[in-house]
Amino acid sequence: MPVLVGKKAPSFSAKAVKGETIIESFSLEQFLGKKYVVLFFYPKDFTFVCPTELHRFQEEIEEFEKRNVAVVGCSTDSEFSHWAWLNTPKSQGGIQGVSYPLVADINKTISESYDVLAGHETIDQDGNYTIEGELVAYRGLFLIDQEGIVRHQVVNDMPLGRSIRECLRVIDALQHFEAHGEVCPMDWQKGELAMTADHQGVSNYLTNQ
Repeated sequence: MPVLVGKKAPSFSAKAVKGETIIESFSLEQFLGKKYVVLFFYPKDFTFVCPTELHRFQEEIEEFEKRNVAVVGCSTDSEFSHWAWLNTPKSQGGIQGVSYPLVADINKTISESYDVLAGHETIDQDGNYTIEGELVAYRGLFLIDQEGIVRHQVVNDMPLGRSIRECLRVIDALQHFEAHGEVCPMDWQKGELAMTADHQGVSNYLTNQ
């Protein structure tokens, strides 16, 4: 699996749904120079683990907004499936109330460009297609900075839900580094000591622990 960290986030233009509205041409280009982006992929609408993640992102949406981060979801479902799920009450397994956009990667090209597409297709010498596995997205998450560069990525297998708290922690670490030039050690939390990237900075950090 290619590592996208440090590289330009793959661009795309696709249909998306936000609230009651179907967006005909949604792109991350709109955030360049303005916002950070958390782009997360999930396998399918109308499933079990997926709504726990989508609702959790919504519950923490103010925390993302405080950090100037746009949250964008994406799966290989159609925009009509997204719309139907968004209009289904939570008590019935839906995600009604989710306010951030959900991208429809019906052609699988976005998942493929971010290398989170499970399964694969092969073509034999006669031109016949064979698909192994199911062509849906793994639980990939990408933190993209304001210049459109991927700064963090994590990919989970389908049964494994992600941690929103860890996502917010990494955003805090990136923004701390950008603001102060200090690097953040393991398990660093906002408000804790960081360190400068030199021996004196490491020594000062260790002395104050």
